[in-house]
Amino acid sequence: MALEISIQQGLGDVDADAWDALGGDRNPFLSHAFLHALETTDCLQPYGWHPYHLLVRDTDDGGRLLAATPLYAKTNSYGEFVFDWAWAGAYERNGKNYYPKLVSSIPYTPATGSRLLVRLDAPNPDALADLMIAQTIEFARNNHLSGMHWLFTPETETERLGSHGLMRRLGCQYHWENRGYADFADFLAAFSSRKRKKVQRERRRVAEQGVSLHVLHGDELDDDIIEAFHGFYLNTFERHMGVPTLGLDFFRTVARALGPRFVLVMARRDGEWLAGAVNFRGADTLYGRYWGCRETVEDLHFEACYYQGIDYCIAEGLSRFEPGAQGEHKIARGFLPTRTWSAHWIADPEFRVQLERFCRHEQSLMERECTELMAHSPYRDTPEAGE
Repeated sequence: MALEISIQQGLGDVDADAWDALGGDRNPFLSHAFLHALETTDCLQPYGWHPYHLLVRDTDDGGRLLAATPLYAKTNSYGEFVFDWAWAGAYERNGKNYYPKLVSSIPYTPATGSRLLVRLDAPNPDALADLMIAQTIEFARNNHLSGMHWLFTPETETERLGSHGLMRRLGCQYHWENRGYADFADFLAAFSSRKRKKVQRERRRVAEQGVSLHVLHGDELDDDIIEAFHGFYLNTFERHMGVPTLGLDFFRTVARALGPRFVLVMARRDGEWLAGAVNFRGADTLYGRYWGCRETVEDLHFEACYYQGIDYCIAEGLSRFEPGAQGEHKIARGFLPTRTWSAHWIADPEFRVQLERFCRHEQSLMERECTELMAHSPYRDTPEAGE
């Protein structure tokens, strides 16, 4: 093969089918539709995300796209969910610049997924993955960036990145695993009696308040429903004094483009929409992302964001449900501590040594935390942490 390596500042000129053949057909966040929607609806540059995607083409086969890494030059650490603000502060105190840096991640999306994208039928995929790692680091070095960071990588990719000398960081999220449950009652039967009754009480309380739940897909939504949900989304950020990065145009665009892979849970009472939660569906995983409401209803957050998603996974035969970052309260509802990973290359040799020491110490603490959190599992027969 004769390979051509290039940097593409956006996906507008990249064929959608060629890109999705790298994995976007299996993971909604890696899809051309999702990433391109972020680029074209003004969600990225205002918040410090600048696309520099690395592409590998086979020039002997008409320039066929063989592999790619989604890359962004960053001028801050906002929307990454692998927190390195302290690293940036240390650079500043020592008169150095931490920004700009380079990241391989999905903006505003703390979901594990491949970052070294290779066609399933590509020859020698391991060599292509190694090539992309080396070329990405070289791009960061040549452009005087402080480092290169791969965020929320699968374990196999994390190990590969580690074999190239990158430091690894361990994080923790809370995921649900489908153990072949027949229905929600079968799922709850695995709980201890006290924890099972608590979930049943939460679900019953929502119904007693006159709230009904409706699962709608992107190809079933009209503008009024999307606009209603976006209003709920904005309310969440206003309540927490955050910055709402995703506009109404983004939700309209991605809902229509992803269709059945855009899964919206909407709550209704007295003929009016009350709250909503957006999920994205992959080949075997449901990903919970955004929630909002126009008024507080007791336990509705748990029903819309967790229990409806579990119901959906069981009915659709999906094996996993990742409801988003953080939240120890998820454990009591069946989401167990699960390890997440990132890998980091730091250009400055002195800081590299210090940050490697930090990552090793942090990992030991995170391992201990995962073990301690698992003790709060609601299941009668609890697996080992991270399984």
